[in-house]
Amino acid sequence: MKGLTLSEKEQARLQILNKVIGMELVVQEAATLMGLSERQVWRILADYRKEGAAALPHGNRGRKPTNAIREETKRLIQELAQGVYQGVNHCHLTELLEEREDIKLSRSSVRNILNEAGLKSPRQRRPPRHRCRRERYPQEGMLLQIDGSRHDWLEGRGPYLTLVGAIDDATGNVPHALFREQEDAQGYFMLFLEVIGNKGIPLAVYCDRHGIFQRSPKETETLEEQLGGERQPTQFGRALIELNIQPIFALSPQAKGRIERLWGTFQDRLVSELRLAGAKTLEEANKVLWNFLPRFNARFCVPPAQPGSAYRQPPVDLCLEGLLCFKYQRTVAADNTVRFNGHAIQLLPGLDRFSYAHTRVELQERLDGSLVVYYQGQIITIREAPPQPVTLRARKGARAAPVTTPSRLVVGSSHDNIAIQGSSMIGPDTIHEKTQEKSGQNKCLRPAFTKSKPSPDHPWRKTLLTKSLNI
Repeated sequence: MKGLTLSEKEQARLQILNKVIGMELVVQEAATLMGLSERQVWRILADYRKEGAAALPHGNRGRKPTNAIREETKRLIQELAQGVYQGVNHCHLTELLEEREDIKLSRSSVRNILNEAGLKSPRQRRPPRHRCRRERYPQEGMLLQIDGSRHDWLEGRGPYLTLVGAIDDATGNVPHALFREQEDAQGYFMLFLEVIGNKGIPLAVYCDRHGIFQRSPKETETLEEQLGGERQPTQFGRALIELNIQPIFALSPQAKGRIERLWGTFQDRLVSELRLAGAKTLEEANKVLWNFLPRFNARFCVPPAQPGSAYRQPPVDLCLEGLLCFKYQRTVAADNTVRFNGHAIQLLPGLDRFSYAHTRVELQERLDGSLVVYYQGQIITIREAPPQPVTLRARKGARAAPVTTPSRLVVGSSHDNIAIQGSSMIGPDTIHEKTQEKSGQNKCLRPAFTKSKPSPDHPWRKTLLTKSLNI
């Protein structure tokens, strides 16, 4: 046969058949070498004696398939891709061809037709990258992976909750976790308050690029950041710096796969535990969770490569409540007052300084709801500022609206009780002066005199847990 081309497999069969004809092999041995039955070998051998090597290739070689796409259809698709559907990606074009042109083809067929004409897809895809397993850190406390998991943990018996937790990279131990209504900075503050109190200060944390941990590069810089030449950290990022904890930001969910797999296990086992306990509220879910964690750690923890612990014990005089809190800078007015969350706070004179007018002070909103004011490392005694005449006239005119009366003030000289407390709690959502922080940071609760108010169940209106501020 003129122009006959045999593949390597067919050439090997040709040699075996020649040995069978030359009496060097029997049909049974030839069938074993060719991977065929004896019946098939006898059939091929008969065709080979009649037609020669032309009997070895498949009979459909060189023939056009009956289901082949017609050339007219290929040209039509190429014309449409360059005309009406120019700029449409291959997958979308396949759907449009079926919906509008009644051309039913697979995405791969459309892609091959367009590639033959040199028409690449306008959508650029990233090339695949090689990934491999990362070795665990050798010692406990060297690295904690932290994250939050939004899930229907209560299976419809209660609200959707977010589980905020941490897992040790070396051992798989979960030092602490807690349920929150949403993933917020306050939840991570509470998480680390328990981790440091029970274990110590870890060397590093592995987290994603959520706005709680890192400011978005698209966020507009404030005037202070422009003058300083650097971006200010988030509230949680600032706490990590003060605790000398190195943050490591993951570029993909796979990079922090240990805690991602932890959520998968929790969404199986912990959901069952919550169902068996009949948990319906946030408080009940946390009780079940904290009872479940010791049993989970005993079942799934692995020994570290190196014995010992890398957790650093905090100094005795270290006030964790003053680090794991929300801090804001304020400029004191001429009447020794500062504004916070739409209220006025009066700074009282101290032994070392009579007036703080026009100075910069630091306001700390603690997790227990208390408010502490610092000036150059010293605590300032504060109280409620007397209302201005404009406020009093507004209260006098608004007879129909209820007026919130100031609650009792707790004022003293110790570090713990210099705060203002009340029945209306201050949530984690407050802002810098004239600067509203983005997602994952504290957002402002709108003052009572503004026109637009969030709804009562809006996440921004969620408050701190135990104590409150009502000025």
